[in-house]
Amino acid sequence: MKIHEYQGKDLLRDAGVPVPLSQVAFTAAEAKAAAADLIARTGSEVVVVKAQIHAGGRGKGRYKEHPELGGVKVVKGDDAAFEVAEKMLGSTLVTIQTGPEGKKVQRLLIEQGMRIARELYVGMTLDRASGRVTVMAST
Repeated sequence: MKIHEYQGKDLLRDAGVPVPLSQVAFTAAEAKAAAADLIARTGSEVVVVKAQIHAGGRGKGRYKEHPELGGVKVVKGDDAAFEVAEKMLGSTLVTIQTGPEGKKVQRLLIEQGMRIARELYVGMTLDRASGRVTVMAST
């Protein structure tokens, strides 16, 4: 089973793990509304627009239609979130994990901007041979 980043964060939040405030958007208008809500709630103009596809390397990936744009974009303000969302949604994101065909972006995670002191990536997979969950982490 593969889940999107926002679904994983929902599970973590439900388990009491602190995660950034965020909302899912399926349209550019929803992205703008989500950004405006996060800006009002946090007092910060900075939000992050993140493509949601089942593949890693989204930040370093590039869109076929917009090669100047990666799958994760830090923006300032809800108008900027709208503009980026318009380009991302419906476009094909190519990452190291998708191969050259890429994957079409149909949803975005709009997340509060935060200062990052240290960034870690954590993933879990079921090892079917042993019947155990394998946790992987990297910096």
